[in-house]
Amino acid sequence: MSSRSRIELVALALLALGGCHQTKEQPRAAPDRPGVIASALLPGELASLVTNDRRADAYYDNAAAVNEGMRLYKAYNCNGCHSAGGGGMGPSLMDKEWIYGGRLAQIHQTLVEGRPNGMPSWGGKVPDDELWKIATYVRSLSLPATIAANTGETPGQHPAPVPKSADDHNGWSPPPKTTNDFGSTTEGAR
Repeated sequence: MSSRSRIELVALALLALGGCHQTKEQPRAAPDRPGVIASALLPGELASLVTNDRRADAYYDNAAAVNEGMRLYKAYNCNGCHSAGGGGMGPSLMDKEWIYGGRLAQIHQTLVEGRPNGMPSWGGKVPDDELWKIATYVRSLSLPATIAANTGETPGQHPAPVPKSADDHNGWSPPPKTTNDFGSTTEGAR
C-alpha cells in the first residue's frame, strides 16, 4: 500500500471517528408551569415539556359554554359511560382525581385523542368548538360551586363557570402511596 493510500485511510478513519462523538444531553427538568404535555415533532429536537393552549381562554368564566357543554354531553351520550358525572363504566368526573390531567386543555386533549381502555377519540368526528364546550362542562363538574349547587339525585345539572384560577396547577398529582414522584428524571442504562 502506498503512503498516499495510508494517509487517505487514516484521514477517512479520523473523519469517521469524529462523527461518532456524542454529547451527553442533560435530562429535562419537570415543568415549571401548568399546561398540556407536548413532545417535539422530530426525534432529538428539543421542546418544552409544557405548552399552553390559548384556545382554552375563551371558555373560562363562560356560563354559556358550560351550559351548552352540558347539553352536548347529554346529546353525545357521554352520560352512557360517565353517568351524570359521578362515574359508571367510565371514571367519575366529579372528584379531584384526573388520570390524564384535569386542566381544561388536558380534558380537551383527552376528548380529541381518546385514551386507552375505553375512551374513544372524538377529534375529527365532533366539531372542535363543541369538544371545548364539553371539556368546559366536564371541568366544571368537580368545582366546589357546582357540587354545592347540586343537592338532588342527578348531579351536574347546575354547573358553575370554570374560573381561570381553577387551572393554576399541572392538572394531576401522583397517585397516593406511589414510589415515583413524577417530578424527577432518571437516566437509563448506557
